[in-house]
This record gives sequence, C-alpha cells and structure tokens, in this order.
Amino acid sequence: MQYTKKLLLKNNKECLLRNAVGADAEEIHNLFNLTHAQTDFLCTYPDENLFDISQEQKILSEKISSENEIEICAVVNGHIVGTAGMKPVGKKDKVKHRAEFGISIEKSCWGLGIGRALLASCIACAKKAGYSQLELNVVAENERAILMYERAGFVEYGRNPEGFRSRTAGFQEVLSMRLELE
Repeated sequence: MQYTKKLLLKNNKECLLRNAVGADAEEIHNLFNLTHAQTDFLCTYPDENLFDISQEQKILSEKISSENEIEICAVVNGHIVGTAGMKPVGKKDKVKHRAEFGISIEKSCWGLGIGRALLASCIACAKKAGYSQLELNVVAENERAILMYERAGFVEYGRNPEGFRSRTAGFQEVLSMRLELE
C-alpha cells in the first residue's frame, strides 16, 4: 500500500508523511529506541527492541508491497520524527476484518499535529484495505492521546487496570479503543 502526503505543522514547518522503506531501517530503529525511552506510555522499553536493523529493513520492505498493512513515517527537515502503522489483528476469517494501530512520535515534536495526521493517514489506509474496525490500546493516563483518538471517532470498549507494569510507575491501566470504519 502506497501513501504520501505533505502537511504544514503548527510551527509552520513542512512535514512529509510517506511509506517507511527499507532504507529507513536504521533511522526508524534509532527512533524506536528514542521514543520508547522518552515516555512510559508505550508498551516496550528500548532494551526490549526485538529487531536489529537488518530485520527492520526486511519488515519495512515487505510492508511496501502489502495490501493490508502499512508503516508511515513523518519526516521533518529530512529526519524521521514519528511513525505509525496499521496491520491485521489476524488472518483467520473471524478476525480478518480488524486492524490494529500503533504510533510513536519524538517528544520534541509532540503537539505539532503530527499524531493527528498519522492517525488520519492510518484510518484512510485501513478503509482502503477493507477493514471494518481499527483498534488500539492506550495508557489511561495518556489523556492527550485519548482525546485525539476520541476526536477521530474511537470509542472505549474495555479497560485492563493492570494492563502494563511500568518499571517506574507500577501498574498502568490500559484502555482498549476501536473505530468502526464502515
């Protein structure tokens, strides 16, 4: 699935949203480690990154030709500052109508509109891929993200009071949210 879009951020800088490709693997790998160290709202820590750069390159290269999943990167001033992706929950008949969404953005770029743009892009791609439901999980304390998801039409359908176990904060409540696409 191919995707490209330009937008003007709140700080008047241009941002390019485009497919992440194999050549981006090292920068995306480094961004993953950075963003996962900058907040306790993501589901892993940098030291739990299971992919090396060559594995990341292979995954990104495969997603380019996929009809039902995508990894989009946000590029500002020639650097990738955020990524978001959409992929199937599973391949079995009972769940193939569902896709899951994930996002991370470098903390210095929070509040500029990148998250909202990446979310809208993934929603459009999920519709194009024929999904009828897009799902995500979010830490209950991440109020800014929850508000962004609600504004996009996501609704909460469940809570897990001990969904994450933070190394620093203890248990974190995790909300499950979904967006009906049809």
